[in-house]
Amino acid sequence: MDADNIQTDSGLVSDLDDDFDPQVGKNDPALPIERYLDRELSWLAFNQRVLELAEDPALPVLERANFLAIFASNLDEFFMVRVAGLKRRILTGLAVPTNIGRAPQDALSDISTAAHVLQDRHAHAFQEIVRPALAEHGVDIVTWDSLSDVDRRSLRGYFSNQIFPVLMPLAVDPAHPFPYISGLSLNLAVRLHSSKTGKQEFARLKVPSMLPRFVRVDRTESVDKVRFITLEDLIANHLEDLFPGMDILEHHVFRVTRNEDVVIEEDDTENLIKALEKELLRRRFGPPIRLEVTEDMDEVTLGLLVRELDVTEQEVYRLPAPLDLGGLFDLRIDRPDLHYTKHVPTTAAQLLTGEPNETPDIFRAISRGDVLLHHPYESFATSVQAFLEQAAADPNVLAIKQTLYRTSGDSPIVEALIAAAESGKQVLALVEIKARFDEEANISWARKLEKAGVHVVYGLVGLKTHCKLALVVRYEKGVLRHYSHIGTGNYNPKTSRIYEDMGLLTADDQVGKDLTRLFNELSGYAIEKKFKRLLVAPLHLRKALLKRIADETANALAGKPAGIRIKVNSMVDEDIIDGLYRASQAGVPVDIWVRGICSLKPGVPGMSENIRVRSILGRYLEHSRIFCFHTLGEPQVFIGSADMMHRNLDRRVEALVRLVDPRHLSEVDALFTRAMDERTSSWWLDETGEWTRHHQDADGKPLDDMQNRLMQQIGQRKRPVSRR
Repeated sequence: MDADNIQTDSGLVSDLDDDFDPQVGKNDPALPIERYLDRELSWLAFNQRVLELAEDPALPVLERANFLAIFASNLDEFFMVRVAGLKRRILTGLAVPTNIGRAPQDALSDISTAAHVLQDRHAHAFQEIVRPALAEHGVDIVTWDSLSDVDRRSLRGYFSNQIFPVLMPLAVDPAHPFPYISGLSLNLAVRLHSSKTGKQEFARLKVPSMLPRFVRVDRTESVDKVRFITLEDLIANHLEDLFPGMDILEHHVFRVTRNEDVVIEEDDTENLIKALEKELLRRRFGPPIRLEVTEDMDEVTLGLLVRELDVTEQEVYRLPAPLDLGGLFDLRIDRPDLHYTKHVPTTAAQLLTGEPNETPDIFRAISRGDVLLHHPYESFATSVQAFLEQAAADPNVLAIKQTLYRTSGDSPIVEALIAAAESGKQVLALVEIKARFDEEANISWARKLEKAGVHVVYGLVGLKTHCKLALVVRYEKGVLRHYSHIGTGNYNPKTSRIYEDMGLLTADDQVGKDLTRLFNELSGYAIEKKFKRLLVAPLHLRKALLKRIADETANALAGKPAGIRIKVNSMVDEDIIDGLYRASQAGVPVDIWVRGICSLKPGVPGMSENIRVRSILGRYLEHSRIFCFHTLGEPQVFIGSADMMHRNLDRRVEALVRLVDPRHLSEVDALFTRAMDERTSSWWLDETGEWTRHHQDADGKPLDDMQNRLMQQIGQRKRPVSRR
């Protein structure tokens, strides 16, 4: 995993959009009132699982450093969005319902308490576990005080030539008001004494974010033995160059997290872009919601920061240096032995031609039958990307329609759409410009696409378009044929290498007709009717899932076989949870496989004793969403983009597609069986909200790593014999 995680549906980032519902916790006399786990505390528990990977000595040490960085980045976004949203609602007097009935201030207090514990544990994991382990393997993060005179002279030259010219010290005095502190920036608070005036002064110095966070101490040292010093430590020990004639009394590092929760009014598409751009500018100046300071900061300096930034005591986090361990993403060292073994995704077996070096003919392969893709075990580049690139170049392709929620900065997907439009094809791109933290990039892509002649639309007012859909219309033998892709993840080649996702490539005419109508409705005014092989939110998905849960419940009550298996990133929606509770009460075995938040309480006698909840975290971010229903031995299985959250079911356009190929149904069934197996390494949730890691057997031997096992098995697949 790498820094791209923090910019997408969640790297290990869990879903954080505002998700309040005034109808939370509807009373059901058959169910206990206190039947949900708190979603914010559940998110923090998710991030704790990430931290446990950093603490695991069995993992390669640079991967453990990466998990520390992911934890830090996750927590930053949690504060910028979730905590900021709670605080905004409190300050503006809006209702803040919670799924366990707490007062809003109590909710913030509980979050603060848990976050303080986790941040302390995170800092300890770096100082006492990961940092020494890095040093044992020849990667030493040192401090200025530990360096020799030779080292210091070398670094002084680097500071003078590469760092000093871009630094901008800002004094604070009657003529210079306290400066604006940008969110997530590292800063030095410097207290000075002027020998001329005899007064104490204060200055703020921003650590430049465009410079490497970790500076090599030895420029000629081999890659097997390297030393780094943090940029802020190097700067702090050259303050005399910045404040000549002044005595340096104190200097400490601090960092501010600001409210970056975007709220816009959607009147029409023309105004939406302007409103969003205006709101993005405002976001930079959101109020502070967290102040991180080094634990050695003196009370005078801290008092000044607290007063000027207007933060409360519970919003102050005292931590050992260095702050912002998200900077560990910058520890890029060519040491394969300290990373996971490299994995090269294989081309999906159903796309193989039989010739070793022949480029797959995607349309021919899809026409033989549905193709179920499983990334990153199977290559995104040789499947989905190739599908769109071949469509763009194929003279028989008349039209391409595509949704874009998040994509990479140098996206071959966007380039394929541009190439298709420039060659005269009809191209529709539905760009979701409200995708959080990707808004500016998506506005840029939208304008580039429009300039190339692509028909760009922004979806329906009041809804985010989160579904992952592509439709290609091709002229074959006198008729038009539809080729479709429905996925669980974004059309992003970079994150496709680290996100676990599934996708269906199909030439099924009914799916093609469903997508044709859905795209027409997305570029028009409303989604009104049901579809044949798709389940679509916001109008029909929740009802359809609840009906299938109720059907399994009824079958169990009638003494018939029943079963439900669901894999999601987040399980929060109360209606869905209550439906699963009722299914459990009827005796339906329910398996929930969740990456992040889970508000469902499993194992409660009389309510959920038939529900198991598991979580799997590892080298890949589990991101696919799968819904399986026994249906009296004729399983209905869906994959798609929707999590079980209010926003996904009520305020987004989501789409699930039903799998029909018996091989695909068996593959998904085997996937769940392995995930829930006690011999598979995973975390288990109990009724109190505690997650317990099960990764060793009774003899201390490691349990099966599911992701490694899938890499081996999928990589060995052969091209299936055609049934036609």
